[in-house]
Amino acid sequence: MPDIKDLLAALHAGGPDLRVNRAGQGAVAQLCTEDGHPLVSLEAPRYIQVPGETARLLGGTAGMDAPVWWTEVRATAAVPEAQRLAASVAGRLATLLDGTTWPPEAATRTEVVAIPASGPSAAHADDGGDVLAESDVLTDQAAVVLHDSPILAATTWLTELLRTTARTGRHLYLVTPPITRLTLPARTLLDRAPARWVIHAPETGYYDGLSGLVLSWRDGHFAPAADPGPTVADAYRPPSGSATGERQLLLSLRTIHPADERLLLGGALECAWQVLTDQVPAGWSTAEPVNVPWSRRQLTDLARTRARSGSPTWLVAVGSPDRPAIATQRVQHTRLGVEEHITVAFGHPTDKVAPLHLLPHLAEELATRHNLAMMITELRAARADLMVPAHYEPPALPVSLTLGPDAAADLGAGRAGGALPGSPPAHLGSAARPAFHYALGDGDDPAAWQRLQALKRYVESLTEPGLTS
Repeated sequence: MPDIKDLLAALHAGGPDLRVNRAGQGAVAQLCTEDGHPLVSLEAPRYIQVPGETARLLGGTAGMDAPVWWTEVRATAAVPEAQRLAASVAGRLATLLDGTTWPPEAATRTEVVAIPASGPSAAHADDGGDVLAESDVLTDQAAVVLHDSPILAATTWLTELLRTTARTGRHLYLVTPPITRLTLPARTLLDRAPARWVIHAPETGYYDGLSGLVLSWRDGHFAPAADPGPTVADAYRPPSGSATGERQLLLSLRTIHPADERLLLGGALECAWQVLTDQVPAGWSTAEPVNVPWSRRQLTDLARTRARSGSPTWLVAVGSPDRPAIATQRVQHTRLGVEEHITVAFGHPTDKVAPLHLLPHLAEELATRHNLAMMITELRAARADLMVPAHYEPPALPVSLTLGPDAAADLGAGRAGGALPGSPPAHLGSAARPAFHYALGDGDDPAAWQRLQALKRYVESLTEPGLTS
């Protein structure tokens, strides 16, 4: 494990005129100018015990697999010398600890890097504080961060940056090259935050990486381009020959448990993994890279500790390298009980068929043993490695919807058959308290969207809103 002497020796690459600040609730060390402008940030080391995580986030040529200590070094783009300083910090760490850097050419130096006395003009240490001061451009409306790595993951740095940006009332713009891909947890965070993934295509300008909307910088933030022309960037069109036959099976489910000291969380997520892959999750964590072996007890202990302070718990789980799968789970205490909101994605290469035939069995297991409230399953043509590229991918198509016993009881067996005329649901579990499982399509029928919307409207008109939101 890197100790304080190693970290100080690495951070001394900036010489005696720079100071070290703490940020991100202690998870990030910042090498700053004397007036407080961050130049380089260093994340607290994480002990990666989950096989395949380095290859998932860095590519198969990363050169090291678990167990390994992992840290990330970032440089601001506001000072030209900061990149050389970050390279020296990383190079010193690798030399002291017999480690490696990625990419290998990123840390070929270990000398002291002199920084000019004038600090960056874009970001202000006293304007938002914490990791927000690392922004490459900071205005009253926006924080812009340039990110040139091939993968943008839901790291501790990103979660703290999103939190701090939202607290100051700004919008976060993460600007990357077209080759960058998002992990699904990172996309989940961006979908829920005042943030946008901006692609900088040197030939054509800027566009939204998730929608293709052409963007321009004006009045201190990114906005849809005002000039006449196409509203969707040509670069967002899928590459020729990109249809590979790879698929993603997506599950979105919600469980509601009675608040009980004996409650053990994570059972629904583990059940979905076992039914669909014959495995359990390989690991879990509150950020990427996922570093801790799977443990329902540890997950529950963390959620219980955070619940005492009124905070929800957000976590990521991953599968083994040979069975691509990733999930996010949010745990919070509500008036209905302890709720788990889970999204899981399973990747299926061209030669592997998504096991849709197992979905009724999974639905029954969740409904009878794990307090399922609702589950929606979908299938989409997308990358089996579960990364999100900066170009168009077809939307997912619904496959099924399951109502747990409580929602099914509110709907009533007599009214269940009227939800989708000609397609009565399967009754799962006991006859006294059944769950209803509706088949909507095979993952290739666009009409499944109309069936899902009709079913949701029908259910919401007859059941208690808290069970169907």
